Amino acid sequence: MTTSYSKTLRFFCTAVIAVGFSTVARAQATRTWVSGVGDDANPCSRTAPCKTFAGAISKTATFGEINVLDPGGFGALTITKSITIISDNIEAGVLVSGTNGIVVSVGSTDQVVLNGLDFEGLGTGLDGIKVVGGGKTFIRNCKIRHFSGNGVNLVGTANARVIIENSQILFNAGGLNVQGTGGAANAATIAHSIVDANSSFAVQANGAGNAIGLMASFLTGSPVGINALNGASVVSFGATNLISGSGAPTLTIQLR
Repeated sequence: MTTSYSKTLRFFCTAVIAVGFSTVARAQATRTWVSGVGDDANPCSRTAPCKTFAGAISKTATFGEINVLDPGGFGALTITKSITIISDNIEAGVLVSGTNGIVVSVGSTDQVVLNGLDFEGLGTGLDGIKVVGGGKTFIRNCKIRHFSGNGVNLVGTANARVIIENSQILFNAGGLNVQGTGGAANAATIAHSIVDANSSFAVQANGAGNAIGLMASFLTGSPVGINALNGASVVSFGATNLISGSGAPTLTIQLR
């Protein structure tokens, strides 16, 4: 009786542990999906997608990927781990009012990729993408519009980097702002992008060690094209940048 009972108990405990590990595995998939008609109660699989980015990220493993299955508005999000969010030629809206679109708050070795997203601040949203902490954030093929703060606001505390490529930053108060917090020196690069009609400035770097690099981009339609403050630098790589408004690069490097 005792031996039989012990065997049964061990089997039961093993089964419970196995189920627990299985549940964790399902909760942390390496690839998840969102859909405009999804449900955050779903496992975020291809056949049972979630409704929002916030619903999907908790079910996506570190260094995993969230994919957009079909058009929708997927809501605001705070990112605290390495993750990739990709929408490939599908309307993927981040529509917010009175708050930030996406906040990236990751460690110095983390990497975040945002690709193909459409940010709309309705005139009352704060920052389209706000980067705090550290790590590298890649912004590709995104549109960021109508925020009362900055389209992209890099205020990292751990020497953060942002790379903006093939994107549009339009109709915000500020376009790109780079400003270190707590003594950090942050850097951003804009390549093949349009920063237009922002009411205050196109790009601004503030504080010694903070830097912006420009390549093949349009900085137009703002009263201040380039604002380099308090020892910050704005470097133009090549002669292919179109810049209007006041201000100029602190350095131009001719490419051969």
